[in-house]
Amino acid sequence: MSTHEHILVVEDEEHLAMGIQFNLVADGYRVTVLGDGREAVKLLTASSRDVDLVVLDLMLPGMSGYAVCESLRAIDREIPVLILSARTLAEDRTRGFDVGANQYMSKPFELDEFLSRVRNLLAFSRHKVEKVASTLSQRVSSYEFAGAKIDFDSFEVQANGESFRMTQLEMSLLRYFIENPGRVIPRRELLENVWQMPGGIHTRAPDQFIRRLRKIFEPDPAEPRYFLTIRDAGYRFVPQGEAAG
Repeated sequence: MSTHEHILVVEDEEHLAMGIQFNLVADGYRVTVLGDGREAVKLLTASSRDVDLVVLDLMLPGMSGYAVCESLRAIDREIPVLILSARTLAEDRTRGFDVGANQYMSKPFELDEFLSRVRNLLAFSRHKVEKVASTLSQRVSSYEFAGAKIDFDSFEVQANGESFRMTQLEMSLLRYFIENPGRVIPRRELLENVWQMPGGIHTRAPDQFIRRLRKIFEPDPAEPRYFLTIRDAGYRFVPQGEAAG
């Protein structure tokens, strides 16, 4: 296998970082390893367009992985970020997604799964770049429902009297719901079409992202009217509003 894709690994455990680098290089990727959060932000600020994927630890010297991801999303919304962390609590994962990570893996991890996720994230990123030009003219750049205003070009949302900056993945999920109003969308379909992951994979990412959408758009996130979970079936976006059953 031979690729020209460049992966930045931000990990301060040297022997783990070297192991990750060895296996990524063996898969044909160019790899840069940094062990400090501030150095990572400096590199990404100077040349984010030269980096195709960031593998990011959370507990770093100088600057946390959360802060690194936030800083990256301020300058580039598109680079996929895969968090690798010993933190396993649900709130850690949720915070990781909230700051803009695309995927989250807990240490210790299986190498084959890690490499598979890297390939999927890069494939999704390539596909997205190739698709933008052909779909841009066909897709709406803004949308309104229930008093909320969504700007897909700026990634900004106004809802319930507040303004929010959305991540690329949050916007992709939101757009998918908007393009399929009223329809029950199975979890498998979301994983395949939004996350570009195998539909059968076990992940709570859709639930975590939908909780984020509810916090933004629902007057009462505990009693959602727009972003509904349909038990044993999937999810449903109801733009006109509906009481959760």
